[in-house]
Amino acid sequence: MKTLGKTLLGIAALLVIAFVIFRTPDTDPAEMRAKYGGVPSQFIALEDGPTVHLHDEGPRDAPVIILLHGSNADLQAWQPWTERLRDEYRIIRFDQIGHGLTGPAPDGVYSTAAFVITVDQVADKLGLEKFVLGGNSMGGGIALAYALAKPERLNGLILVDASGAPVKRDNGGGNIGFTIARLPVINRLITQITPRQIIERSLSQSVSNQAVVTPQAVDRYWELLRYPGNRAATLARFGVVRQPFAATQVQQMQVPTLIIWGEEDGLIPFAAADWFAKNLPVSSSISYPGIGHLPMEEAPEKSAAAVREWLGKQALSTVVP
Repeated sequence: MKTLGKTLLGIAALLVIAFVIFRTPDTDPAEMRAKYGGVPSQFIALEDGPTVHLHDEGPRDAPVIILLHGSNADLQAWQPWTERLRDEYRIIRFDQIGHGLTGPAPDGVYSTAAFVITVDQVADKLGLEKFVLGGNSMGGGIALAYALAKPERLNGLILVDASGAPVKRDNGGGNIGFTIARLPVINRLITQITPRQIIERSLSQSVSNQAVVTPQAVDRYWELLRYPGNRAATLARFGVVRQPFAATQVQQMQVPTLIIWGEEDGLIPFAAADWFAKNLPVSSSISYPGIGHLPMEEAPEKSAAAVREWLGKQALSTVVP
């Protein structure tokens, strides 16, 4: 028994040492705001909700586009489009709840409905009546859910490798970060141990154009994931069971929709783009060979040009200043 006790104590000591060595603590909020919250950042408090970090750029009286980033990303994912579109459009992008400098939801709720409500609250806070809503990955699924719930507020919808189609991914694809976040018990380690190498590999697996995987981008993903509360929010979000959209739902929607997809997306297969195109009645689509999950970053010139061309064909409302 004494030997067993010593063995258990030894194992416990090794675990404590390993925890101390490999633990990656939360980042400092003030440092993160100084690094990622400079001009043109704004921080707006929502009623009974979080203080949302957002960028609002472009002419005040121009047609408005709100852009929603994907899981574990942040508003900077839309920087390439913003730079190419803000001369003609008012581009609004924000860190969604549980992400970036917005941080965790005060009520700890990460249902699709909670994300939809946040979009509505941000639009109300900024005095927007109608706008175009776009989203990538998780953000695309939220954008479509918003369009189904509030079609009267939208001039158009842009889905970029969006989640939500009832299409399964082949076993060969995937993302190590998302895989770990879904593993029971082990996933709880990410609230304390989040190696930078895992973040770098996860981003690399998400794209085909590896030029996107810069040290600065990896640092941003890694540091903002460790913003206080965001890692716990990630676990809570991955714990929510989300049902895919039904064909009968989307077939009734009349919001004009542009579908953009990377043909080499290893996270959400290209077949999902076909499903959306088949079932969204007022839609057009464009895809890019050799591009993965983030066309707005991997092919910024082509994808932004496609958006500009499509927007030019829509009846867009403007904001009265």
